[in-house]
Amino acid sequence: MAERIPQERLRNFSIIAHIDHGKSTLADRLLELTHAIDPRQMTSQVLDSMDLEREKGITIKARAVRLEHTAHDGLTYGLNLIDTPGHVDFSYEVSHSLQACEGAILVVDAAQGVEAQTLANVHLALREGLTIIPVLNKIDLPSAEPELVMDELETALAIPREEVLLLSAKEGTGVPELLEAIVDRVPPPKGDPGAPLRALVFDSHYDPYKGVVVYVRLEEGTLHAHDLIRLMASGAEAELLELGVFRPQLVPVPLLRAGEVGYVATGLKNVREAQVGDTVTSVARPATQPLPGYQVAKSLVFAGIYPISGEDYPLLRDAIEKLHLNDASFTYEPESSIALGFGFRCGFLGLLHMEIVQERLEREFSLELIASAPSVDYEVLLTNARGTIHVDNPSKLPPVSDIEEIREPWVRLSVVTPAAYIGALMELSTNRRGTFVDLEYLDPTRVLMRFELPLAELIVDYYDQLKTRTAGYASMDYEEIGYRPANLVRLDVLVAGEPVDALSIIVHRENAAALGRTLVARLRQLIPRQLFEVPIQAAVGANVIARETVRALRKNVLAKCYGGDITRKRKLLEKQREGKRRMKRVGSVEIPQEAFLAMLRTDES
Repeated sequence: MAERIPQERLRNFSIIAHIDHGKSTLADRLLELTHAIDPRQMTSQVLDSMDLEREKGITIKARAVRLEHTAHDGLTYGLNLIDTPGHVDFSYEVSHSLQACEGAILVVDAAQGVEAQTLANVHLALREGLTIIPVLNKIDLPSAEPELVMDELETALAIPREEVLLLSAKEGTGVPELLEAIVDRVPPPKGDPGAPLRALVFDSHYDPYKGVVVYVRLEEGTLHAHDLIRLMASGAEAELLELGVFRPQLVPVPLLRAGEVGYVATGLKNVREAQVGDTVTSVARPATQPLPGYQVAKSLVFAGIYPISGEDYPLLRDAIEKLHLNDASFTYEPESSIALGFGFRCGFLGLLHMEIVQERLEREFSLELIASAPSVDYEVLLTNARGTIHVDNPSKLPPVSDIEEIREPWVRLSVVTPAAYIGALMELSTNRRGTFVDLEYLDPTRVLMRFELPLAELIVDYYDQLKTRTAGYASMDYEEIGYRPANLVRLDVLVAGEPVDALSIIVHRENAAALGRTLVARLRQLIPRQLFEVPIQAAVGANVIARETVRALRKNVLAKCYGGDITRKRKLLEKQREGKRRMKRVGSVEIPQEAFLAMLRTDES
């Protein structure tokens, strides 16, 4: 760095938006305009560096980058940009990023308008007391309606239209004005560089050479290269191996001051010693109070993750620990299953989050995994005043005689949709045991609908159905509102008379029979035929409610008999029958991964 930028010329801001409103493209234009990246290395969505992010076209991880911009006043400003995800499952990433900033650019698609996640992210930013710069993106589209969207911003979010900037991130129009607005409107960070060091860890990753690398926002104090540091929550101490900033690759610097964002290579090998939300201080002059960390992300969806090959279990354990460092929002604990062996019970923030974690484990650590059907966390009140227990694994549900009441988690769901689809969404939500709360018109053609419904009904394929029934126009966001009692039962699946614990699910009693029939019919198609007959049954307690049979493969043992006595043929058939009987007693049925995935896709017929 040529010159150190003083604190009053630093600006920390993040970009928030609904999914697919152009955050990553806008970040590209900001990188280009501030010459933060060599034009030869420039690719589209440069901050979405993960293969998964590029394939799915979504941002999964918040990414930080340091920009330098010479403003109209001739002075150089240091801008720390943190790009955030837009999908509801990654809202914890957004909340972490906002805590490290003083301002937020709110990007709204000029063609699609205010969406559910836009509303949720703005409320998150306001709660942190951030300065919001509203931006209408994609004004170059023929379908863009900036006047209509500015009206929406005024009515839904009370944002005056005079503050709204119009730009096209793809074409680059309006982006220089945005850089000036960041300099003018976002306040500089406060914090005394002479105070004892306090830096908030907002993200981290594991490097085989540098150990745990933590990403920090310095609230107070100054950090020099080769300082001795302490992580206040875990008490771990380490000498800095490297100190630096993101441009967007890691660039070492000699020191970081209060208000700056950078990274610290700690050299720590134990990933548990550096958790997201911890406070870094110096050993020589430690701070007395840590910074208020993050609220622990509450898992909503639970599933078992197992290695396909049993000897990969230690590799899976190491992989989960390292991934947890980079994504602190999922929980995990060891568990074993009769059907699948040793694995981990993991908690996720949603179904997309579960899919991303499984894919990252498979790709980044070269593992072959199998996941059980997702479930939610139930509260079970036991008989004889023995208290309550939490059950996130259907196979751990106590016997019916021990259960007084089962309570399930409910959520408040906000859906933004064109008015033409109100009826379709009413039907979808009421079919899922949901109740309608209220409806609010954002403009003459779009409405905000609120429902309350059980989380278990939401996690399976509600989002897919929502998109299907509204031609992709609706968007949703949800928050938890506590537990409510329900008439629930455990539906067990028996294959060849043996219960497969990983296929058990907890369902509403009214839906059990229909779901049981759907499941066994689907499993019959997925389980390969054996040399013996395989019955597949769905049962609630001791009552079998549905059954299908996978027919046996039959070798033609009479092929060598040309004519001859019937007793000879009967003898061969009897011998075959006896062999099948013996095989049925000792034979085991391999259940393919598709059978477990079928549990995820019990769509409505």
